[in-house]
Parts: sequence; C-alpha cells; structure tokens
Amino acid sequence: MPRQFTPKVVTANALIEGDVVYLTSRDDWTRLLHEAEVLTDEAHAELRLLEASARHHEAVGVYLADVKLEAGIPQPTHFREDFRRTGPSNYFHGKQAESRNS
Repeated sequence: MPRQFTPKVVTANALIEGDVVYLTSRDDWTRLLHEAEVLTDEAHAELRLLEASARHHEAVGVYLADVKLEAGIPQPTHFREDFRRTGPSNYFHGKQAESRNS
C-alpha cells in the first residue's frame, strides 16, 4: 500500500549566501519557515518542486521537506530540518546571533 502523502515545503539553499530558503505561494524565496507554502497535494508538490529546481540561478539543492502544522504554522518533523533552519553550527552568526541577542 502506498504511503500517505504528508504536508511538505519546498526548501533549498540560496545560491549566493548559502542560507536555507523556502518557496512561498508568491513564488519567491523566504528564509522564514512560517512564510513557506505548505503543500498538501502530492501532484502540486511535485510540480512546485520541478518549478523551483529550474531556478538554479537562485537556489541549489532543492527538495521537499516534511512539515506538520501547529496552529496553522509549519514546523519541521525531522531534526535535520529543525537544525537547518537555525543556520550554520560552527559559530554564532546570522540567524543564530539574532536569536541569541533577543
């Protein structure tokens, strides 16, 4: 029996900065997971993945990542995705420095 499709977001790394990015319903990239387009239909998710993959001048390593909705806000279901959204782990800069100072 085929596996049931679960909600997903299109994610990648920004080509120039390397930051984790997510595709929005406005067809642009955001660095904030809560702004990502949540895909609940498998065919639509595959289409969005193909469209995003063709934008190799903007982002690399495009793939679908599982999410769950908590109060309508997408949250990662796997520790890898939770880790990716906080930025590089070698020292505090970027997103890590911002969250540490707030």
